[in-house]
Amino acid sequence: MSGIANALRGEATLLVAGVARLLRPSFTALVAAEEELGPLFTLVERAGDGKLRLNELAALFWHCLTDQDGLAREDVGEAVVEQGLAACAAPLRSLLSQILKGSG
Repeated sequence: MSGIANALRGEATLLVAGVARLLRPSFTALVAAEEELGPLFTLVERAGDGKLRLNELAALFWHCLTDQDGLAREDVGEAVVEQGLAACAAPLRSLLSQILKGSG
């Protein structure tokens, strides 16, 4: 495991390739996600409207992984498909909440 998730920091875990991986919405991770996906506020709105695409979910998770060593980006997408959207809702909610509220 890459670490224990701190919910107060918006962190979450996601099982990828059989290992619980830490998702941390750091500034660097969110900037990288925004570069790829467009404005984060728009991403949050799409998620709230139920219009978040699978590739957007996987991309956000990929950028927020604290340890990508030994993983391909497709591994994250496969993890989402294997676990299903319902199981991925909790880590997504943590990340989106952190994007909206911040840590303070």
